[in-house]
Amino acid sequence: MKSLLNALKDGRLIELPDTDKERSLRFLAHLIEAVPELGGELSLDEEIIAREKTCNTGIGLGVACPHVRGAGGGELLCAVGWSPLGIDYGSKDGMKVHLVVMYYIPDSDKNTYLKEVSSLAGAIKKEGSIQSIAKAEDIATVREQLLDWVSAALDAGIPETKARMVRLEAREAAASIEGTGAAATSTPITIKPLLILEMAKDRHIVLSHDPALGAALEKDPNLAATLSQEGQFEHPPYRLVFQQKTSYDHDRILYEYLAVKREP
Repeated sequence: MKSLLNALKDGRLIELPDTDKERSLRFLAHLIEAVPELGGELSLDEEIIAREKTCNTGIGLGVACPHVRGAGGGELLCAVGWSPLGIDYGSKDGMKVHLVVMYYIPDSDKNTYLKEVSSLAGAIKKEGSIQSIAKAEDIATVREQLLDWVSAALDAGIPETKARMVRLEAREAAASIEGTGAAATSTPITIKPLLILEMAKDRHIVLSHDPALGAALEKDPNLAATLSQEGQFEHPPYRLVFQQKTSYDHDRILYEYLAVKREP
């Protein structure tokens, strides 16, 4: 389960903001779009939603594995969403989904995807349920459980010495994401919600957990034109990923973005 391990290393495990299925899928799709190695030109959410309407991707026991295919090469990658309350996903077993593992599958890596999902399903069936994740108190507990599953799957296919090395690498990466000071094997991602209220005469109010980012955006003379494109744009050190917009009276529009930053 290499792509799942990489997602845990790189900070692509997040708590989903609500229990709405479509919004959750869009959130994870935008997170994948923001991966720098993919070039920033992808628009995956509509394809994910359309695919889900034709084939429900709930694999049972509270887990779903939606996916989207991409042309060309590259490695299989995924983003993972945890829903403490559970999502009414429409899975065949009727259970709410607490874990959504979304995969981006390049043409060159189709077989790897099948092996990944098979390994994940096997780990879940061996556990018997995902109650340890469904009832987890925080995202760190979820990450630790997923690392255990990854380790168990890798143990089954590689010698014990190498398995120990993989477990150590995985836990060092997780510790670095949590800020414990362990050496990082990859660069984690910080994700912050961002709201931009556009008013008449190209005036903007930006609500952000990063005051410097908010102030810089409000002073940007090209912000209105950028927002109208409803896509990604760079505002170093962040990449801003469009989620949705809502129109209100008096020509006011509220834009919702994710601000994604690779940590130094």
